Amino acid sequence: MKNKIISWIKQKVKAAGAKGIVLGLSGGIDSAVVAALSKQAVGKARVLALFMPCNSHPQDLAHAKLVARKLGLKSKLVDLSKVYNDFLKILPPAGSLARSNLKPRLRMCTLYYFANKLNYLVCGTGNKSELMVGYFTKYGDGGVDILPIADLFKRQVRQLARELKIPEEVIIKPPTAGLWHGQTDEGEMGITYNDLDGILDRFCNHKQQIAAVKTVNKVTRMYKQSEHKRKGAEICKI
Repeated sequence: MKNKIISWIKQKVKAAGAKGIVLGLSGGIDSAVVAALSKQAVGKARVLALFMPCNSHPQDLAHAKLVARKLGLKSKLVDLSKVYNDFLKILPPAGSLARSNLKPRLRMCTLYYFANKLNYLVCGTGNKSELMVGYFTKYGDGGVDILPIADLFKRQVRQLARELKIPEEVIIKPPTAGLWHGQTDEGEMGITYNDLDGILDRFCNHKQQIAAVKTVNKVTRMYKQSEHKRKGAEICKI
């Protein structure tokens, strides 16, 4: 699995005529795994890890820096907190979802700025569990060039993280997109990754579900309602 992904990244960079990879290092397990795989694919000199806090928890930045140091990657801090705060001042009031989704979209803009500057590919960090139920921001963390771990469930990402010797504190911390204080992925989705992975795995392999019907229906609904996120913009055929 690891070697296949590394080879795939290498092929995609070469096919695009790109010089390297830029990615956002959030302090979470997914971006840490992708950073480690990217380093093995193109070499640490051709990977740029961006730290992009946006009113974020200090621990996230500390963990991101820990991973970058361990992997020996080039890194740059671009604090988006003031840009985000100033942007909200010129926009009309809106709910928490609209405000929170600005954060990954500002990060996407920043990643592509560096990608254009350096002729790098933007490497996404989304996993299969999140992508299948639409747990990502359209044109935010979903706005990338390649997705190396998008065919791995969260539990597989954890296994790979240990194989890659990602720091244990990063592996065991509750997954969070850092959209607001105290936010966690599982809390926002209303389901644990273990339960989600089990349902999605059985769904993909056409096996009978064993989880509670209510939970299975919830996941099925999330999958169907997020289909537009996994497809390109619809074109009106004439």
